[in-house]
Amino acid sequence: MDTDMKSFLSDILNELHEIDFVKPEDIPNIDLYMDQVTTFIDSQLASSKRREDDKILTKTMINNYAKNNLLPPPQKKKYTKEHVLMLIFIYYFKSILSISDIQSVLNPITEKYFGKKDDISLEDIYREVFSLENQETQLVLKDLAKKYGNAQKTFPDAPEEEAELLRTFSFICMLCYDIYIKKTLVERIIDQVNAEHASTEKKTDKK
Repeated sequence: MDTDMKSFLSDILNELHEIDFVKPEDIPNIDLYMDQVTTFIDSQLASSKRREDDKILTKTMINNYAKNNLLPPPQKKKYTKEHVLMLIFIYYFKSILSISDIQSVLNPITEKYFGKKDDISLEDIYREVFSLENQETQLVLKDLAKKYGNAQKTFPDAPEEEAELLRTFSFICMLCYDIYIKKTLVERIIDQVNAEHASTEKKTDKK
């Protein structure tokens, strides 16, 4: 592995380590007002900002999530730990999925586990899902190394002053294609789940 690739992957690894998920034990166990929720999430997810003045979460966002049935309403204007967990899920989903798709993914989880005292809690689900983070990061790094290496082999005959621009463009295209394929896969899974749910409801109505 050449020096440039090692340096590139090292920089990416450092960035990924900085973007750490919010641990359940770091979330207050007391109910919070909206201002406290936005302040907490902004501080916890600050490392994922692209620009310093970017907003992670605002009051308007929270109100819109509630209006679109993505977030259960607060109790006496206060939000529970489970509300915060749902807001974190929404934060990660919203850059990839539409509001209706996020509803399809989260609503069944909310209906079955939000505020319930079953064997599996919403916190258990959150903890289990995010426990895969380290393993997934390593897989992503290996894939990045492969894509970066392949991109560096493109345009072998390009003039030296143009080669870097063209290879960077190749790398970006490969990453975008990867995102496109995975986004399409997620949407197909959601459509299939929705179709199965609709079919089940029809059978229930006939009874």
